Amino acid sequence: MVKIGPIELGDFPLLLAPMEDVSDPPFRAVCKENGADLMYTEFISSEGLIRDAAKSVQKLDIFDYERPIGIQLFGSDVDTMGECARISTGAHPDLIDINYGCPVKQVACRGAGAALLQDIPKMVRMTKAVIDNTHLPVTVKTRLGWDDSTKNILDVAERLQDIGIQALTVHGRTRVQMYKGEADWTLIGRLKENPRITIPIFGNGDIDSPEKALEYRDRYGVDGIMIGRASIGYPWIFNEIKHFLATGIHRPAPTVQDRVDACRKHLDFSIRWKGERTGIVEMRRHYANYFKGLPDFKPFRMRLVLTYSLDELLTILNEVSEFYEGVMA
Repeated sequence: MVKIGPIELGDFPLLLAPMEDVSDPPFRAVCKENGADLMYTEFISSEGLIRDAAKSVQKLDIFDYERPIGIQLFGSDVDTMGECARISTGAHPDLIDINYGCPVKQVACRGAGAALLQDIPKMVRMTKAVIDNTHLPVTVKTRLGWDDSTKNILDVAERLQDIGIQALTVHGRTRVQMYKGEADWTLIGRLKENPRITIPIFGNGDIDSPEKALEYRDRYGVDGIMIGRASIGYPWIFNEIKHFLATGIHRPAPTVQDRVDACRKHLDFSIRWKGERTGIVEMRRHYANYFKGLPDFKPFRMRLVLTYSLDELLTILNEVSEFYEGVMA
């Protein structure tokens, strides 16, 4: 049984990665229904939370059906991060996670996210400030290092464990790599071989099939896997991996009707959470992903992303079901 503090996650948990503009409550609802064991909010700017920026505050919204769920924070100032841990605790998540892995310029070039991999003493101070300002378990998500010459994750893991983090997720790339090339899990495996490391270690990067999840679990000995991009438009990946790990057999692929049903649920929650107009607009980024691979889908997608009418959206989705039932029967 993998545990983060008092949180029991099963024998080999699958985590939904925090993804900006993706892993909001509507998306999390669909992933939870399809087998995600632990999820996180989109990462929240500590500076935005301190100045009460509406977008940052809204990201604190969590719902009971999502549990266990963590709030993920990022920032460049130690004291501000501590204060944000206190504020976030008031939203009643199950844990607080710190982002030391985001590689994008808007974050890293401001001294937050993966930038902390260049200043490990500051990373330690910041982590301690977060731990000191919450009674909840604190976890960390990071990368192998800043670049190929500074892959310091083995040292980072020991130092963060020593001050009290209760789990660590490692993405198998450096900051300089961004999301290019193949993720290297070799150092993640070495973390698991280190007898000093007693906290759960979760691997992240390039897991996009049940076969790969099985291979990486067995090769690197991780306690669980975090899945990000592969879940976008395909929340079924969590239960597909679980079924394959348990039986060695693939679950049937989702039908077109399964895709339409998941899309409808996502749309419905998006509207209930954000209001009709905003919910409809923000759902537009997801249609191409839900229906990826369907032949001649572009005319449907164009209609889906141009309308502001909920009734018309539902009509189009019904047309998708009827059209592809005939085409793919």
